[in-house]
Amino acid sequence: MKSEGEIVVGIDASRNRSGGARAHLLGIISNFDEKLGIKALHLWASRDLLDSIDDSPWLVKHYHPFLERSLAHQLFWQAFKLKHSAQRAGCDMLFATDASTVCGFSPLIVLSQDLLSYEPGVMQSYAWGRDRLRLEVIKVIQNQAFRRSKGVLFLTKYAAELVQKSCGILSKIALAPHGIDDVFRNVATFKENLSIDNTFRPVRCVYVSNADMYKHQEHVVEAIRLLRDDGLDVELKLIGGGSGLAQSKLVNAIARCDPDGQFVSQLDFINHADLPSHLANADLYIFASSCENLPVTLLEGMAAGLPIACSNRGPMPEVLQDGGVYFDPEDSGSIAAAVNRLIDSEELCSQVTKNARRLASNYSWSICSQKTFGFIRDTYLNKPNTL
Repeated sequence: MKSEGEIVVGIDASRNRSGGARAHLLGIISNFDEKLGIKALHLWASRDLLDSIDDSPWLVKHYHPFLERSLAHQLFWQAFKLKHSAQRAGCDMLFATDASTVCGFSPLIVLSQDLLSYEPGVMQSYAWGRDRLRLEVIKVIQNQAFRRSKGVLFLTKYAAELVQKSCGILSKIALAPHGIDDVFRNVATFKENLSIDNTFRPVRCVYVSNADMYKHQEHVVEAIRLLRDDGLDVELKLIGGGSGLAQSKLVNAIARCDPDGQFVSQLDFINHADLPSHLANADLYIFASSCENLPVTLLEGMAAGLPIACSNRGPMPEVLQDGGVYFDPEDSGSIAAAVNRLIDSEELCSQVTKNARRLASNYSWSICSQKTFGFIRDTYLNKPNTL
């Protein structure tokens, strides 16, 4: 076993395709601290992801053409090529940033970022078919990876508890919540008075998330309709686009609740750098997901200083705590009541906004990077978990 300061860590980011997974990798690598006792990092990823990361003397980038091809090619490379590649590179540990790994390298550290296969009731919202089968297979693969790993990193306590109900109690775990880009902390969005004044302008609500079955955008649209039926001048902007059944349900809800296109708008996927300006022009943030690990967009709304009406499911109460007003995301009346509470009370808005920004200050990429690589180091050295 090597001593501290000589450890070489491999990072398998070959399956990092989503914006959140890519942001997480960029966050921990850009904040890597050589003083943590790790000599070098070897990174396997797609060409565009590798190109987006600055070169450093302690970082070695690896690429394979299979990573640009089909999922079958990616899995074949991961199962039969990565282990030997990491061994040739002299890696002492392999860190899998996607728990759906089929690589046989040992010792292995796994990061859990996806709870979709574990959340009770969520998989059942998908009819049996390709998507449902995919989730079932992912659950089996992830459980196997968790069990054979030497350590597992989670983003929230909720995620750690939920996953271990399925795969069994894991011997070594730690929490390493991801960070928030500092640009969101500089968004001055809080309005001193959210009282409705129809002679001025509507209250502008925003919900940032792609349309999916567990995001419940259609119920948010129905809630805004209920508020308007009660005489409140409220608008809703949905940011994130979507496709498939969830998008169809959302389109139908908009057509039913706002047939003239007066108060609901949906933007497609936008550049992450453009998101702060949309938050700056909003008065109130809605987050209605029922399945998350650690929701990035909720953290960004917290950091930006928006009063938040939030789902009471999953890890959201753990993350937001006393920084918002909660609702049942599958009940449009509950959503409407939560939004109405914020609109009606300037004092409540001020308090939850202050609380949310305070909580958001605990999330940084520097801390996430230190916890991540500190856990990898300590696991390799068989040190007690101090994180």
